Amino acid sequence: MTKSSTFRVFDTRAAADRAIRALDQASFDMKKLSLIGKGSHGDEKPMGFYTVGDRIKAWGGAGTFWGDIWGLLIAPAVFFLPGVGVVALAGPMVAALVAALDGAAVVGVSAVAVALAQVGMPREKALKYDAALKADKYLLVVHGTAQDQATATRLLALSGGAVAL
Repeated sequence: MTKSSTFRVFDTRAAADRAIRALDQASFDMKKLSLIGKGSHGDEKPMGFYTVGDRIKAWGGAGTFWGDIWGLLIAPAVFFLPGVGVVALAGPMVAALVAALDGAAVVGVSAVAVALAQVGMPREKALKYDAALKADKYLLVVHGTAQDQATATRLLALSGGAVAL
């Protein structure tokens, strides 16, 4: 079976949260999800993240949201990316972003766009999704087989709020 990725954008944290919870309640494999979003917004309190065992603890502003979501997703990380700001993400996209940062010789393209291209997204689309992230949207990436993609697409349609660019 060929693996691929489906990408969806959410305007709000609440919409992204509903989608992830809907997938979790339907017993979708959470290891096949990545979520990328701005880690902080100007009017929110400072936030922090730390691990306790294999659980993420968080405090302040968006930290509560990310702490809750990170309880469901794997490999949480927070980065400061020039041109984007603080970006929080979890799931398989963390490895793609680290690889993009490792080989960051790409001029004029953000590390997020490079990471999206590494998981199979065409460059033009990667730039659109990168712009959505910079505009404070949330990007949910569903990794896996064609069957995984079909299941996730159906469940995401039921939860509402997702847009494919």
